[in-house]
Amino acid sequence: MMNLDLSDKNALVCGASAGIGKAAAQALATMGASVTLMARNAEKLQQVLTELDNSKGQQHDYLVADFSDPEALKERIVEASLHTSFHILINNTGGPKGGPIFSAEVGEFTQAFSQHLVCNQILVQNVVPGMKRAGFGRIINVISTSVKQPIDGLGVSNTIRGAVANWSKTLSNELGPFGITVNNVLPGFTATDRLTDIIANAARKFDKTEAEAAEFMRQLVPARRFAKPEEVANAIAFLASPAASYINGINVPVDGGRTKSL
Repeated sequence: MMNLDLSDKNALVCGASAGIGKAAAQALATMGASVTLMARNAEKLQQVLTELDNSKGQQHDYLVADFSDPEALKERIVEASLHTSFHILINNTGGPKGGPIFSAEVGEFTQAFSQHLVCNQILVQNVVPGMKRAGFGRIINVISTSVKQPIDGLGVSNTIRGAVANWSKTLSNELGPFGITVNNVLPGFTATDRLTDIIANAARKFDKTEAEAAEFMRQLVPARRFAKPEEVANAIAFLASPAASYINGINVPVDGGRTKSL
């Protein structure tokens, strides 16, 4: 029987106040995990906390942290790790703003590198010791299909997401012997606030209505629709489960077939 039970596991979910992060937290809680939500907005986190399934006696909580301040993030996760051993880490951070790569300021790259790769590294270094002690660990990075096929108009994001993907693959090789897997989930067009912004920018750029821009984007997807955050969360939750114990070091597109490469 497929083992999807997480009733004895603790999960740390980043970007958990909305969108894919929130949906992932809800999915993990439904599978029995005790979930620690992390994002920068305490009020939103408190609301999500009230919505999490605790039917298996889980103790959910939250941490307020802003990934634009890595040192403050480090303080929070060091403190949290003193009283909680995390078995599951969901690295999920909003993407850099769009625009051509040639016109991007140098600071945009360094800022994005810090918010994504550096903060991921800080979190991993603090949760992996507990994973090693437990002989069980799942690190799942929510990045982008751009690691397989760069997306026009997202120059900085394409660059940084690629760096995170290679960091993840390297990490999977190092941590595999300890029962810890490291995988990437690559969302396609997903109905989140970020997609709303992308549609609005596309409409302005091509002098279309937002409805026209959205329909054009849907036609790029063989499924002819955008994903629900819950559909991406389902892939995340499976990779976090005991059933996915031999899946390590891979990219999993959840994009309705839009990416042209295998």
